[in-house]
Amino acid sequence: MSIVLDTNVLVAGLLNPFGSPGRILDLILNGDLILAYDDRILAEYRDVLGREKFGFNPAHVGDLLAYLQATGQHVTAVSAHVTLPDPDDLPFLEVTLAAQAEALITGNVRHYPVEARQGAVVLTPIEFLER
Repeated sequence: MSIVLDTNVLVAGLLNPFGSPGRILDLILNGDLILAYDDRILAEYRDVLGREKFGFNPAHVGDLLAYLQATGQHVTAVSAHVTLPDPDDLPFLEVTLAAQAEALITGNVRHYPVEARQGAVVLTPIEFLER
């Protein structure tokens, strides 16, 4: 099953491996879920995970990103021609659509108004796990 993971869920999963985001990250690392991504998403992951405030080990971040690239689904997304409350969220929606992913998992569902989703399923980590 292919999914797209918003950066906030990835960070939450690394900070608290025992919560819902951590469980989703475990499913990706175990090969039970395939992460769909593009270069914009990887760049955001790299930028955010590299922020000093999180204190993540740079070598571990590099290993994680290399693993995600090696096991994930790289897609070339096209413009969704929609406006979102936060334009930085657009790559996640576009990749979800291009990959025909099962879901976009985010902690900020409200950043993806129903009228802008173009059929994409947008779920919180808890909602995804309950499915």
